[in-house]
Amino acid sequence: MFMCSFTRILRRQRLKTPQASRRIRSLDCFKRNFDTCSGSCRASLGADAVRKMTVHNLYIFDRNGTCLHYSEWNRKKQAGISKEEEFKLMYGMLFSIRSFVSKMSPLDMYPSFHQSASVCLKEGFLAFQTSRYKLHYYETPTGIKLVMNTDLGVPNCRDTLQQIYSTLYVEYIVKNPLCALGESLQSDLFSSKLDSFIRALPFFSVRAA
Repeated sequence: MFMCSFTRILRRQRLKTPQASRRIRSLDCFKRNFDTCSGSCRASLGADAVRKMTVHNLYIFDRNGTCLHYSEWNRKKQAGISKEEEFKLMYGMLFSIRSFVSKMSPLDMYPSFHQSASVCLKEGFLAFQTSRYKLHYYETPTGIKLVMNTDLGVPNCRDTLQQIYSTLYVEYIVKNPLCALGESLQSDLFSSKLDSFIRALPFFSVRAA
């Protein structure tokens, strides 16, 4: 903007000297190069943002803290502990965050309408993000908890998690008499359907860094 203003001033003053003309041409050339570089940088950043949008992993817990299912796709770093310890750590963190959110909320978490207080409390915590990833959370009225870690560029996934529960978990687990509720899911069909569902999401990418 400064360069444009300075060029306009020179032209407005009608400085016809060779030095002024050369200065104007130099500023115009520099501005064109600057605009070209800026556009290229913006395009590059936009492409990187799209390329890095992805899903890292997914947890499904029951109301007692048992991890019923775990899947991962583009997870680049492991926790360095056993999966059992990781599940306990994740559930404990979720329990603490839910409690913290409800206690520190500046608004009433128990509105007086048809939903019960317990359901409203469960809907208090939706997501959090760090400088590297975003955690999305959805809890059903029956206490089933779905947790998905994604890249920062991924929008809110509440509807996605709700769809996983209603169209996959309910259909292939709850309605399946061979699947015992409250135990780790041993359904290959559910795992296959879930994998296909995640890979079909518009923000899923295997090329994420």
